[in-house]
Amino acid sequence: MKYEGGVYMENHVLNIDNRERLTVTEVADVDSFNEETILITLKSGGLVIKGQKLHIQKLDLAEGKAIITGEINSAVYTEKKNKSEKSLVRRIFE
Repeated sequence: MKYEGGVYMENHVLNIDNRERLTVTEVADVDSFNEETILITLKSGGLVIKGQKLHIQKLDLAEGKAIITGEINSAVYTEKKNKSEKSLVRRIFE
């Protein structure tokens, strides 16, 4: 376990191949997805993936791994939220 940016990180990997395939580990849940935005909860925070024609090719929560395909434009980490805070999805759509 490593301490970075105020967060303890597990052995987390984010790999983007040719902006067409994204592989991420330490996935705890997928909060929301459509062809333009995917919101993922990681064990150490969140990840917002944006692009076009996005598809979740593989999701294995037991293994903590997801594979996303499509035109990937960005992958942005978010901080882990307290349980008392509203989810990102609720804040966006309120």
